[in-house]
Amino acid sequence: MRKEDGVEAVASQELNVRRMDESGIALALEWADAEGWNPGRHDASCFYAADPRGFFLGELDGEPVGCISAVAYDGTFGFLGLYIVKPPYRGRGFGLKLWHTAMDYMGARNVGLDGVVAQQDNYRKSGFKLAYRNMRYQGTGGGTEPAGLVQLSSIGFDEICRYDATVFPAPRARLLRRWIDQPQAVALGVLSGNRLAGYGVARASRSGFRIGPLFADAAHVAGALFEGLSSKLRGEPIFLDTTEANPRSAELAQRYGMEPMFETARMYTGGIPNVQSERCFGLTSLEIG
Repeated sequence: MRKEDGVEAVASQELNVRRMDESGIALALEWADAEGWNPGRHDASCFYAADPRGFFLGELDGEPVGCISAVAYDGTFGFLGLYIVKPPYRGRGFGLKLWHTAMDYMGARNVGLDGVVAQQDNYRKSGFKLAYRNMRYQGTGGGTEPAGLVQLSSIGFDEICRYDATVFPAPRARLLRRWIDQPQAVALGVLSGNRLAGYGVARASRSGFRIGPLFADAAHVAGALFEGLSSKLRGEPIFLDTTEANPRSAELAQRYGMEPMFETARMYTGGIPNVQSERCFGLTSLEIG
């Protein structure tokens, strides 16, 4: 094995694993789209900003055949995603090499992931424990924007980060700055005095728009944000990843006529983080938490 920027580049007779740059992440997102995951149109730059060292590509004789992401948000928390081996190359141990590279990079952090339910047992063997289930819902944008919403761009960035840190397990300013300012996005907030009581972002995806994060102090605040975002996306397919950690998130999706699409399993290596899950009405992304 050889070292690459402090991480061992895993090599076998055939497979080499190296770090991806932003263009490599764009390729991984093409594969994710082929898997039916409907990634965001501008996810590559956002994801890369979150952790430029946390994306790995597996090559076979120079041909890209697999990938995985391992975003280290700080010294204590990280998140795995984009775990894909192209179909013709599955069953040959390539995925395991990618997995070991990502987990080595994560080190002693508490690591989260959102995996398909069928893979839970495999993740358990690697030390992950089921925390709760998540469900993606689909609907159609429309309706009228309610009063009381503000453009998120009018809120100080430090306040956005402060509020986000009450729900997400680690600081993620580098991601948030790109996320809320990305092209084609709609980003709204609700203020209580001079502090946020909730915020939501809808980003352009390969099909329609994905809403997330949708964080709010109360269900009626989340509903107002959802209505505001939906009103900007009239006639567009919209998607919301709800979480069993806050049952009111699924209730919100159902109240607005959204239909369930598929379920994932949120798992952690070090236990469920101590955050205000009751504020989470929509996950940011199944790929990066």
